[in-house]
Amino acid sequence: MPVKKAIELAYEKGLDLVEISPNAEPPVCKIIDFGKFRFERERKAKEAKKNQKQVEIKEIRFTATIEKHDIEVKLKKAKEFIEEGNKVLFKLRFRGREIVHSDVGVQLFENIIKEMEDIAICEKKPYIEGKFLTMMMVGKKK
Repeated sequence: MPVKKAIELAYEKGLDLVEISPNAEPPVCKIIDFGKFRFERERKAKEAKKNQKQVEIKEIRFTATIEKHDIEVKLKKAKEFIEEGNKVLFKLRFRGREIVHSDVGVQLFENIIKEMEDIAICEKKPYIEGKFLTMMMVGKKK
């Protein structure tokens, strides 16, 4: 229908002519109450935003001389973080000349990967960044 006729029809009904799909051929318009239309659109956007979950990155720090039980405690906490849907960043800090023995840290991270392979996958493989050996793990898709 011609635009002029559509505008007249909308004016007679006391409503607005709203362009719904401008990229379509021909463009799609509706005769509706624009205030109500805008309110509904904002409400849907707010509802969608409310249902989103932000993924956080939780950090767990180690040292090169960490004991077995301390590793178990930290891995238990890491598993809780992953089950909540968060990513876990493992950082191992080398102090002084410990950086010379970075293979100890890599071995520790390989053990962590094996320990957590049932619930998580390694998103970023272990890499050295300054004094830190860093690795990122994320939960497996269900």
